[in-house]
Amino acid sequence: MTEETPGFDEKPEVPSDATPEDAAQGAGSADQAGPAPAGEELVEVGLQAQLDQAQSALNERTADLQRLQAEYQNYRRRVERDRATVKEIAIANLLSELLPTLDDVGRARDHGELVGGFKSVAESLETVVAKMGLQQFGKEGEPFDPLVHEALMHSYAPDVTETTCVQILQPGYRIGERTIRPARVAVAEPQPGAQKGDGEGDEPAEESGGPDKG
Repeated sequence: MTEETPGFDEKPEVPSDATPEDAAQGAGSADQAGPAPAGEELVEVGLQAQLDQAQSALNERTADLQRLQAEYQNYRRRVERDRATVKEIAIANLLSELLPTLDDVGRARDHGELVGGFKSVAESLETVVAKMGLQQFGKEGEPFDPLVHEALMHSYAPDVTETTCVQILQPGYRIGERTIRPARVAVAEPQPGAQKGDGEGDEPAEESGGPDKG
């Protein structure tokens, strides 16, 4: 009687009530045990490449969005600046047309003729233009500035040390930093030679000599 050596030609145990199909399926699953490492690595490489591509596309879209936002902010600031400039020009043009009326009001006030209903109307007009940003400037005694003053009369005076506005013939007006009309003034300059020292013309003192040389 021949003894069978253990470990050879062994087959997986199959239940007694199993069908031939179950036995075949059990054998096939045993053959497929253990995944193929090379296939998994290929899948991981493919997924990483797709992830890198998606990240690159996201970075590009983010840069585009940031650039568009910066351009929009610059456009909005430019539009707001242009709108403010147009508004200032429109107000300046309107107030320029009112300057002769304001001059008449000022002359009437100087001559004591600003009374009654005319006074109320004039004060209301001055209040409205002040709310619109109109500012009057020009005072006697201030230094002459050719950027904001227009000299219509010129003279010399012994009591000034620089070119000075001694009379305001017509006040100036501005809106913010924009000058609508310069102040028209009479100016006075120092007398020629008034800045020279009292001792001018005196003979220079002789220099004292050193000790006599023996």
